[in-house]
Amino acid sequence: MASQRDVRNKIASVKNIQKITRAMEMVAAARLRRAEQRIEALRPYADAIGRMTRQAARAAGAEANRFPLLKPHESEANVGLLLVTGDRGLAGGFNSQIIRAGVRFGAELSDQSRTPVWYATGRRGVSSLTFRGNELTGAYTGFADRPAYADARSIADDLMQAYVDGKLDRVDIVYNAYVSPLTQRVTREALLPLSHTPLDEDGDGGAQAQPASGSRLAPVEYEPDPGEILKRLVPDFVEISIYRALVESAAGFFGAQMTAMRSASDNAGEIITEYTLQMNRARQAEITQEIMEVVAGAEGLT
Repeated sequence: MASQRDVRNKIASVKNIQKITRAMEMVAAARLRRAEQRIEALRPYADAIGRMTRQAARAAGAEANRFPLLKPHESEANVGLLLVTGDRGLAGGFNSQIIRAGVRFGAELSDQSRTPVWYATGRRGVSSLTFRGNELTGAYTGFADRPAYADARSIADDLMQAYVDGKLDRVDIVYNAYVSPLTQRVTREALLPLSHTPLDEDGDGGAQAQPASGSRLAPVEYEPDPGEILKRLVPDFVEISIYRALVESAAGFFGAQMTAMRSASDNAGEIITEYTLQMNRARQAEITQEIMEVVAGAEGLT
């Protein structure tokens, strides 16, 4: 049995770790609230951009087909996979579930005689994919905790240029959609071409919104023409889609980290309780041993 000093040292060590995990939990909780506020502000704007782009594409009619980002390629030989992960760990399975999903999607593409082209944000995704032997065409790190719109624009520029140049025939994005601090849903969305994205759907799941009884939808007049407006909206739609994924992933990371650190603190408390019981048993055994020695000595004197 371990001595009291050894057990006491173990208890002190676990208490120090518990202080760290509690501090990290509180920091993650504070950052999570700010990230949730960013999501609440961003989602309506992102939905509005999608709705405007959809309406402009319909108004442009056949003219919309001349935009490279709206037209699918004849074949999908090279498929870009953009994995959105965090820069840091200690967040449970947050990063690993994205990496596993991305690797699984890549294997499915290979089985279909297609070539996955890897892109990743976050140090965890970049290092994991590199460790697995996957060559990265694009690696973006250093902003996972608080992404800026400029970061999304930089990624979007690389992906759109690769698609227009024919280096990519399709682009999918894989990220953790934020549901709650306890739940992050692995989501795979088609990013390019835009004809494969939710751009072709209505916000209510594809059904046309019906006007109120006896009313008519007001006609929309575009100035300049719909084609010119679409030319400006399409890159914005790609950028905002990537930015939304980055913001959702950041909030999901803080939620996962807060949950993981709370669980670690609880586990540390249980370990401290077990070590305390073990220390009490050790002290009790020492006291019993001392009493037996005193009794044996007294009997020897009689």
